[in-house]
Amino acid sequence: MAMPAPPAREVRLRADAPRNRQAIIGTARKLYGKRGLDVPFDEIARAAGVGNATLYRHFPSRCALVAAVFADTLRQVSQAAARALDNPDPWDGFAGHVRFLCQLQATDRGLADLLTTAVTGAPELEELRARAYEDFVRIAQRAKDSGALRADFVPEDLVLLLMASAGLVHRTADAAPEAWNRFIDLALDGLRAAAATPAARSPDPAAVWRAMRSRFVERCVCLR
Repeated sequence: MAMPAPPAREVRLRADAPRNRQAIIGTARKLYGKRGLDVPFDEIARAAGVGNATLYRHFPSRCALVAAVFADTLRQVSQAAARALDNPDPWDGFAGHVRFLCQLQATDRGLADLLTTAVTGAPELEELRARAYEDFVRIAQRAKDSGALRADFVPEDLVLLLMASAGLVHRTADAAPEAWNRFIDLALDGLRAAAATPAARSPDPAAVWRAMRSRFVERCVCLR
């Protein structure tokens, strides 16, 4: 006995679901890129042309939407890290990777936030971030072993640098969009072993994690 065909409305809803999901992701990407991760869900839904219930059905939490928007970009970070590790000059590999990360921040305010925010509850995103961190540790250690990167550099220093860069992006993106370039030039000169002078102790990893985690609590709370 043949099964009855589903109602026309159900068929339409099934067909609309992938389109709605892509519309939400594309809209969120644009809004996050222009304004950072603080854009309200309601505004994303309106701009995507869907109702709040549709948005929540696809993305029950802010961190789930952030993961959908930025997973591909974090994969690009991993690819860039591989190129840095393949660079025959360890300092050029290190400096180029730092500049690559800061350039991503300068062109995408959402990513500027994400790189300095601890996002939990999105396994794929957490895995990609962990891989990006491990790759950077290897890039930095390689530069230190070569004698080019100052000996007291620790991975937490990159987080501090990206936090500073993110703040600069938010303050200057409209009026002076290239300001980040000068900041990174000056920062990289200060990271060279040849230019090193005694520096204050870097915050311990737990303190840096708490700072990143506080941004997660503010930005990526689950919205039911």
